[in-house]
Amino acid sequence: MSVLSDLPAAVPERDGPRIVGIGASAGGLSALEAFFAQLPLYTDCAYVVVQHMAPDHPSLLGTLLQRVTALPVSDAQDGVVLAPNTVHVMPCDGALTVVRGCLHFRAAHKVPGVRGPHLQIDGLLTSLAQDQGPRAVGVILSGMGQDGMLGLQAIHNGGGLTLAQQPDTAAFASMPQSAIDAQCVDVVSPPQDMPAHIVQCLQSPKSKAVSTQLPSDAPPADALQAIVRLLHQQHKHDLSLYKPSTLRRRIERRMHVHQLPTMVAYWQHLQTHPQELALLFAEMLIGVTSFFRDPQVWLDLAQEVLPGLLQQPRTGPVRAWVLGCSTGEEAYSLAMALQEVQDDLALASPARVPSSVQIFATDLNAAAIAVARKGWYSAQALADMDPVRRERFFVPHDGGHLIRPEIRSMVLFAQHDVVQDPPFTQLDLLSCRNVLIYFNATLQRRLMPLFHFSLRPAGVLVLGSAETVGRSQSLFAALHPKSRIYRRNEQTLLPGSVDFPIHRALKARAAVQELSVPMSVSNSSSNLQALADQVLLQAFSPAAVLVNAEGDILYISGRTGRYLEPAAGKANWNVHVMLRPAWRAQVAVALRQALQERQPVVLRGLPLDGDRHHQLQVTVQPLQEPQALAGMAMLVFKELDAPGAAAPPSSLPNAALLAELQSAREEIQNLRHEMQASKEEMQVLHESMQTANEELQSSNEELTTSKEEAQSMNEELQTINGELQTRLDDLALAQSDMQNLLNSTDIATLFLDNDLNVRRYTEQAVGIFHLREADVGRPLSDLASTLDYPQLQTDVKETLRTLTPCAKSVPASDGRWFSVRIMPYRTLANMIQGAVLTFVDISVAKALEFRLREAQVGAPSSGVAP
Repeated sequence: MSVLSDLPAAVPERDGPRIVGIGASAGGLSALEAFFAQLPLYTDCAYVVVQHMAPDHPSLLGTLLQRVTALPVSDAQDGVVLAPNTVHVMPCDGALTVVRGCLHFRAAHKVPGVRGPHLQIDGLLTSLAQDQGPRAVGVILSGMGQDGMLGLQAIHNGGGLTLAQQPDTAAFASMPQSAIDAQCVDVVSPPQDMPAHIVQCLQSPKSKAVSTQLPSDAPPADALQAIVRLLHQQHKHDLSLYKPSTLRRRIERRMHVHQLPTMVAYWQHLQTHPQELALLFAEMLIGVTSFFRDPQVWLDLAQEVLPGLLQQPRTGPVRAWVLGCSTGEEAYSLAMALQEVQDDLALASPARVPSSVQIFATDLNAAAIAVARKGWYSAQALADMDPVRRERFFVPHDGGHLIRPEIRSMVLFAQHDVVQDPPFTQLDLLSCRNVLIYFNATLQRRLMPLFHFSLRPAGVLVLGSAETVGRSQSLFAALHPKSRIYRRNEQTLLPGSVDFPIHRALKARAAVQELSVPMSVSNSSSNLQALADQVLLQAFSPAAVLVNAEGDILYISGRTGRYLEPAAGKANWNVHVMLRPAWRAQVAVALRQALQERQPVVLRGLPLDGDRHHQLQVTVQPLQEPQALAGMAMLVFKELDAPGAAAPPSSLPNAALLAELQSAREEIQNLRHEMQASKEEMQVLHESMQTANEELQSSNEELTTSKEEAQSMNEELQTINGELQTRLDDLALAQSDMQNLLNSTDIATLFLDNDLNVRRYTEQAVGIFHLREADVGRPLSDLASTLDYPQLQTDVKETLRTLTPCAKSVPASDGRWFSVRIMPYRTLANMIQGAVLTFVDISVAKALEFRLREAQVGAPSSGVAP
C-alpha cells in the first residue's frame, strides 16, 4: 500500500561496513570519476559499482577509477567479504549481489535464463536492501532505460539512503529521472556533491531509520499543520486526518537529509525549495507490499470466502476493490487467488459457467500505479512465490516476470484518494489492508460507514493484521477475527451517517450568499412604520413565543394564557413545562425537527380543552436571521374552526371521536419519534463509551509497546555489559600476567609518569626505596632510598628530554651495588608517558671485580734482570 507508512522495523546492526551500491550506464564514466574524485579516504564504507557493459567484454573501469581515487579499487570476486574504504567493480557482464556482507558474482554465461538485456543494477540494489536494510545506500548515475529504479525503491522502502544524479548534469538522464519520478529518491545532486551528502548523513547522530519516539523538543503543532497545508496546496491531497506521529516521522527523515534542526526550519526550507515538496510527498507514500503477504489470510479467503462469492447467482461480474494497492502485488494476488478458486470449482462442477471478475485497484501514488499497470516484476519480487504458481501466472520477460494477460485483464488500476474521491460501489469484496493504521480515529470512523455503503449485502471486508472495524461492529460481523475478515451486516444506515467525499467537496465550493442591503428611509417614515407595526402586532398578530433550542422562553407576544400556564413549584419558564399536557410530546418533537432540518413544522388539529368548535394549530418556525436570533425558534399559536363545527348536531359526537382518534394517532407518532431520538442518544452514549474503551485499549497497547522497548533496551544493555565485562576480565588477566612477569625477573623496577611521580613498582623495588601502596602518585624526590645516587632525578629528567637511555653502576648504603638503567616509557602509539627505572643487583660482580683488582695490585712483579 502507498499511504503514510511507519518506518520498517530496524534490522539488527551488522559489524561490517556500510555498503554503497552505485549503478551507472551510458555516460556513467565521467559521473563515476567525479564521484570518486571527491570521495574522502576514510568513510568506513565499502563501494560496489555496477555498470552496463557488453557481454564477454572485460571492463577497464577499475583501472580508470584508480587514477582518480586513492582508495584501493579491485574487480569484484565471488565470496569476497566487503571491507571498509574499498571499491569493488563488476569485472564483466553478469549478476553481482550482496549477501551477508559478501559479494556474489556470476558471469553472464553462468547466469541461467539470462538472454539479452537484464537489470544488473536492480539486482545489486535489491539484494543490498534485503541484506543491509536501513544501513544500505543506493546511488543512480547517468544511463539509459529504467534499470535501478526498482532497486532504489527497495532501499528507500527499507529505510536506507537513496541518491540520484541531477538530470541536467547527466549525459543520459533516463535512469536518474525514472528513479526521481518513482518518488524513491532522498537526495538529488550532481555526482561530485554526493560523497559529502553520504558522509553527512552517515555521520549524523540520528540514523536514517528515525526512532519511533518523538524528540524531547517536539515541534509545535502549527509548524506541522503549515507543512501539511503546503502539501495540500501543491498536490491537492489532504493529509490533515493522518496520524500526527506518522507525519512527524516522515518529515523528520527529510529534515535529517537536509540536516535541519527544527520543523520550523524545514518549513522555511520548503518555502524556498518548492521541489522539496515533491520529495516530501513521495516520502509520505512509502509502498510496502509483496505477493500473498500474510499467507494465512489468503488461505482463509481461498477456503471459506472466495468460493461463496463465485458461487452466488449474479447477473454481473464479481466486483472487488483493493484500496492502497501500491505497485499491484496485492491486486494481482487477489486475481490469482480468484482464478485458482475458479479452476477448482470448474473441476468439481464442469458444467458450471465461470463468473467474470472485475478488480478495482487504487492508490494515491501515481508512480506506483504506473508500475502496477506494466505488470512486470523482478525475480527477487517473486522469489518467495510457489514455483508452480509463478509458472502458471507469469511469463519470463527482460530478466524478470510479466503477469499473464488473463490475470492482467481482471484488474483496473486508477489513482484514487479515499479521503476526497467517491468510492466504488456494489462490491463483493473490499480489501483495505494496512491503510487505516495511518489514519486518525476520526477518519477511521468516517470510512467504516462508507465501506458498508460500498459493499453489497453479505459483502466481505478484509483489513490488515493491526486493524479492526472499531466501534462499527453493528455494521460488520467477524468471519475470521485473526485474519481480520468481516462480513457486511444488514444494518440500515441512518440518513447522514455516510459522509461521502463529494459532500465535502461541494461544501468547500459553496457560494457565499449575498447580503441584502436595507433601503434607507427618512426618520419620520421610520417612526411611522414602527408605530404602524406596533398597532398591527397588538391588534391582529397571533399569540407566539420565542424559545431557544432547549425550549426556554425568551420572549412572549400576544395572549398565550389558553396555551401556556406556569407549572406548580419553582418558577420554570420552559415551554415544555408550561404547555398543556396533551401537546407537550408533539411540540417537543416538532421543535427538534425544525431546528435540525431548518424548515418550519406545522402541527394541526390539536384539541382545546372544553372547546369542541375550535382546534389549535402550532407553527414552529426556526430562525437564522438576524444573527442575534440564529438557532432559536418561534412558536406561533393559531385557533381554527374544527372540521365538524358546521355539521348537524347528530354528527358532532362522531366528528369529535374522529378528531380525538386522529389526535391520538399523531401523538403516538410523535412518541415514536421521541423514542427514536432517545434511541439515537443512547447510541451516541454507547459509541462514546466504546470510544473510551478504544482509548483505554490504545493506552494499553502503548504501554505494552513501551514495555517491549524497555525490554529490548535492557537486552541491549545486558549485551553491552557482557562485552565490557569480557574486556575487563581480559585486562585483569593481562595485568596479572605482567605483574607475574615483572616479579619473576627478580629485577627492581620503578615506573614514573612525566611529572616523575610513582605509577607502579615491583616487589624488588621495596628494598631500595622503602615503598608502600600509599606511595603511588608521590614524587620521586620524596622517596628515601639506600642508593648513593644524588643525581638520580637529574638523570631521569635528562632522559625524558633527550629520549636517550642512561645506565650507571651505583653503590648502596648496605654495601650492595646496582646497575641503574633509565629508559623512556613508550606507549603502543609511540607516545612518551614517563620513564622506566630498572635496578639490577650486581654486588657479586662488583665483589669479584674488587678481588681481581686487589690481586693485580698485590702480585710481585716478575721480570728478567738485564
